Amino acid sequence: MAIGALTISHSARADRLGDIKARGTLICGTQSSSVPYAYQDPNTRAFVGYDVDICKALAKGLGVALEHRPLSTEARIPELKLGRVDVVAGSMAYLPERAAQVDFSLQYLQGKIKVLVRESSGINTFADLKDKRVCASKGSSSAAIAERALSSSRVMTFQDVAACNLALQSGKVEAFTAGELVLKRFFVDSRKSSDPYRLLEEATAIERIGIVADKGNSGLLAAVNDVLRKMDADGELDTIFDQWMGKNSIYGLTRSFKVEPVDQAM
Repeated sequence: MAIGALTISHSARADRLGDIKARGTLICGTQSSSVPYAYQDPNTRAFVGYDVDICKALAKGLGVALEHRPLSTEARIPELKLGRVDVVAGSMAYLPERAAQVDFSLQYLQGKIKVLVRESSGINTFADLKDKRVCASKGSSSAAIAERALSSSRVMTFQDVAACNLALQSGKVEAFTAGELVLKRFFVDSRKSSDPYRLLEEATAIERIGIVADKGNSGLLAAVNDVLRKMDADGELDTIFDQWMGKNSIYGLTRSFKVEPVDQAM
């Protein structure tokens, strides 16, 4: 659905925070199939992940119940514009073109965008990707950044990261770009096969990720920022990070980013 065709007025949503309080529920969107951000646990079928826990913490901090709404990558902004979700914690990196459509909270996550290739391809650097087909998830920041950072390549968008992985496995594309954590999981899985992957050392960008709300909801964003600052101060943000990306996860990362404006270093 074209974002430009959506005509719900901003004035109708001016008191979204008041609507949430009156309703007693925060409708928080995440992605639907992106490990470790938001995905279905194969055993319980419940949605879990870093962004799901952020949604839970936001609702708790605002003093309301949570209605979690899993979304496709490309549906994140349209669902906000249609008023079907209040906020999206959908691993959405700050981009000037996005900031023209929606508003960002303070940064609650930071990461690198990298590129995955088949080890047998002989591709070792971005220069080797010239004229090669590179897959990115439709509507993702990885796709937008690849258009600039890999301008000599043929950037193609598929429905989601799983589709990109299948395209790389089948040889429909020569490379796959996404967030480093997403690619690491596919890399680890590939080591069990006869045609393993290689994760290129270079990064196309550093992603600065915030909670996203539709334009005209300054009161809601101020409240979200207050919750994020409190989570940073009392250690709750560290706990969530450690569970999904840090010492308690397969990634073993250490949180080094600050809760600060997403455009701080742009």
